[in-house]
Amino acid sequence: MGYVAVTGGRQAIEEADQLIKWYRLKDMQALLNPEEINNQMRLLVDRVMGEGGLYSPEYAALALKQAEGDPAEAAFLLRAYRSTLPRRHYSVTVEPSNMRVIRRISSSFKDIPGGQLLGPTYDYTHRLLNFNMRHEEQAVEEFLRDYQLQLKEESNSNTDVHLRKVVDLLREENLVPNKQVDEEEPFDVTREKLIFPSSRSGRLQILSRGETGVMTALAYSSMRGYGAIHPTIGELRVGYTDVLIPYPFGDEDDEIYIGEMMLTEVESINGFEKNEQGNPEFTLGYGLTTGQNEVKAIAMAILESSLETEGSSPTQDEEFVLLHVDSVESNGFVSHLKLPHYITFQSKLDRIRQAKKENRNEVRPKQTQ
Repeated sequence: MGYVAVTGGRQAIEEADQLIKWYRLKDMQALLNPEEINNQMRLLVDRVMGEGGLYSPEYAALALKQAEGDPAEAAFLLRAYRSTLPRRHYSVTVEPSNMRVIRRISSSFKDIPGGQLLGPTYDYTHRLLNFNMRHEEQAVEEFLRDYQLQLKEESNSNTDVHLRKVVDLLREENLVPNKQVDEEEPFDVTREKLIFPSSRSGRLQILSRGETGVMTALAYSSMRGYGAIHPTIGELRVGYTDVLIPYPFGDEDDEIYIGEMMLTEVESINGFEKNEQGNPEFTLGYGLTTGQNEVKAIAMAILESSLETEGSSPTQDEEFVLLHVDSVESNGFVSHLKLPHYITFQSKLDRIRQAKKENRNEVRPKQTQ
């Protein structure tokens, strides 16, 4: 750190570390347990995991505790920890159509096979402060007991929900492009330097790890007319997918189940254009992020579509979008202004003083004449 070079800097840094710990703990009534953060702040945990690029609810909750709830700092901590981990396996490509769905809606169709599944969402609640949550211990126990009984009754009659993709219905009518399997090895943004123009796999990786607020703002600008994309949602789905890795000592098709992860996937439907055969087809946008982060997944689908179109708007500029949506990069660059810039500022100070001196010397001869 730059401040170590300052007189007494090391001691000051150590004291600052003690101060931040004191400010975190001085008015506590109970220590926050990372497990409780994970259970009761799940949407924040999901956001940090997505921006940190590591699916680990336990470590994301720990990072949030360490960062005092700052999502950008927590994502930085998680990203830094991830960089220390060895890569032991490559998982089998996840197919979201096999997702165990807990939420699935479409704004393009009223009736879809399997129906609209609202699932856990704040979309339909009143935005009013619930003051009862300040003291809800007894109410929580009663709610959990009653609702748990209801869930058991429903589980006896229902199996895991696996639903077809809505966009596949359009694909059967040849109204959207057919799926194309990319035979090229995906670009790895964690191990290779991003170059422009980038591959689609590289763009999707950057967007998937992008900062939710920045991506939402950029997508919003496109929808307001500062871009070319204002889509409808063909399908938004949230659910759990199995994670499999190839069995190292078996045949090529042998796979091992190592767990599951929650994903949010969005397929947006944009305008239409003619394909190679001259037939009109809808163009699609795609968004996928870990956890339940629906706004980010929608924004990702909009930006992914924008980067596929030509134009002069900011959201169609690949370099502008991809280099500014990453929270670790942007926060780090802005925060570096807090580090010592004594030499560069002294240079500016010397130049402005010299300019003022030269200006005074030019004014004096004119006054004597």
